[in-house]
Amino acid sequence: MLSRVRRAVGVLFLIALVAIPARMAESATPTQSRATPKSSTSARAGATAKRATSGTARRSVSKSTARGKSSAKTSIRKGTTTRKGKVATRGRRTRRSTPPAGGVYARNAILVDPRTGEVLFEKNAARQVPIASLTKLMTALVFLEQKPNLRREATVTATELDGGGRTRLRNGEQVALGDLLHLSLMCSDNVATRVLARESGLTHDAFVARMNRKAGELKLSGSRFVEFTGLDEHNVSTAADVARLLHAAAHDPLIQDVTTTREYAFRTERGEHVFRNTNRLLYGHWDVLGGKTGFISEAGYCFATWVREQGRDLIAVVLGAPTEATRFADAVRLIQKATPARAQATDDAHGARIASASRAAAH
Repeated sequence: MLSRVRRAVGVLFLIALVAIPARMAESATPTQSRATPKSSTSARAGATAKRATSGTARRSVSKSTARGKSSAKTSIRKGTTTRKGKVATRGRRTRRSTPPAGGVYARNAILVDPRTGEVLFEKNAARQVPIASLTKLMTALVFLEQKPNLRREATVTATELDGGGRTRLRNGEQVALGDLLHLSLMCSDNVATRVLARESGLTHDAFVARMNRKAGELKLSGSRFVEFTGLDEHNVSTAADVARLLHAAAHDPLIQDVTTTREYAFRTERGEHVFRNTNRLLYGHWDVLGGKTGFISEAGYCFATWVREQGRDLIAVVLGAPTEATRFADAVRLIQKATPARAQATDDAHGARIASASRAAAH
């Protein structure tokens, strides 16, 4: 009986030993099955998070772009940098600047009545400064003293072209002396001026020496010349001296005729040359009796002119003007001050017209 009981207990024990691992294995399978969906959910969550991050990034970029556009618009309104990084051209309107005391922007100036010698206005008129191409007035006087045949032709060479700056002439070109004189005085052609000095019959040193002696004869005590074009800043004078120089030069009928010619043309074997006078007052209502422009960086913009206004002769000289336009505007204001009846009617309109014309003209 006891043995039967023992066998029954042993059988039950064996059954239990077999059943428990099976149960455990069975319960383990669903756990793995549930783990798989969890992993999938994590992947989906990761993908979702990635999309969310990407969306956030896109939104961030979009906002950044929007801010950029807004900033760009603001910048345009302020007149600073645009979306493309360029400086906006639109900005605050600036007031039209008024002339300084005395009405002259140039560093040196004078207005003289040549008939009486009365000085009507002066600004640093005795100060010695470079005068650029106003030098060519003295060059023309010395050249014409040699009684040249103005129809005779001269050959332009590399020597004159070297360092002569802008010119209409070419190496080997044959040009009449009279045509070269027009180029020199009307549009400040340095190459033409050099050829004239060479063809004068004087050596370089003799020509310059005569220029300085002539300055002494004309009582130009503040004037000194080292060459005949004005390219060298050591050609110096004063506003008062230049007024006397222009008065003497324009008394020569040929110099007066050339310096008051608006447009001139001549032909060589290289073709036709057509050019205009750089004196802008010739294109207005003024009765101009002579004049000359000049510029090098050391001298600034220079201008001397002799006009007859309301029956009165006036010589205006401005040296060291800051721009091409202001040299003419300065001269106009000086002349109008001496002729008040004209000044009231023409100041703004004519000043603007002169400034506009000067921008279109080459020195």
